[in-house]
Amino acid sequence: MTYLSRVRINPLRAASRNLLANPRSLHGAVLAGIPDTAPGDRILWRLDADHPRRPMLLVLTPSKPDWTHIVEEAGWPDAEGEHYAIRDYSPLLAQLAVGREFAFRLTASPVQNTSTPDKASPHRTRSAADLKHRSYRMAHRTAAQQLTWFLERTTRWGFTVPESHTDRPAPGLEPDAADIPADAQPTREVRITDRSRSTFTKPGTRTPVTLTTATFEGQLRITDPVLLQAALLGGIGPSKAYGCGLLTLAPPPSREP
Repeated sequence: MTYLSRVRINPLRAASRNLLANPRSLHGAVLAGIPDTAPGDRILWRLDADHPRRPMLLVLTPSKPDWTHIVEEAGWPDAEGEHYAIRDYSPLLAQLAVGREFAFRLTASPVQNTSTPDKASPHRTRSAADLKHRSYRMAHRTAAQQLTWFLERTTRWGFTVPESHTDRPAPGLEPDAADIPADAQPTREVRITDRSRSTFTKPGTRTPVTLTTATFEGQLRITDPVLLQAALLGGIGPSKAYGCGLLTLAPPPSREP
């Protein structure tokens, strides 16, 4: 059985500042809350910081977790209210069907693979062939590149992003067809709400890790429930240990007639 958890984080506590600053540390805290894991189990997590005074940790686990240690070290252990919530994920998976639409959120690490990086670094001073690598993994850094990365891959994840619904222009304000480029692409129901680039080190080493992420929000339409379930449970893109890849769904916002 799969569970989705939401854990409140207090950003003013010392332990919280360490967790929020280093995805590797937060990954360790997540693993500490899962008593039973088996080889091949996929654990996904994401940190949502829309409210700067109350970040929310979301975790998808293959067994029921216990987040008491995070609450005691990085939450509000003596405050009123729900410190964390754990929900069975099965009811959501049962709703997946062709044509259904959901609102979604995803924090991912958009990348491309190349054998000839255009910028050298301490780890990329020679070509991939010289080092017997198949390729280097390079992050997409611009919003346009990141959005293209996402839209080009949605069908392999079992969904499409529908075109945006916009009001018709008032009479006399419609654009002239000659003013619309022939290769203009329709606007999609997706936007990037956050972009970040952080560098941290692995525990016990001086090896730097640079993580470039983008958070996508919008609306999707299911085309293949099997592929979408695999994306929900297995995650999307690389850097899953660092808080990337967890796709979450919610009922779509209602549209006024």
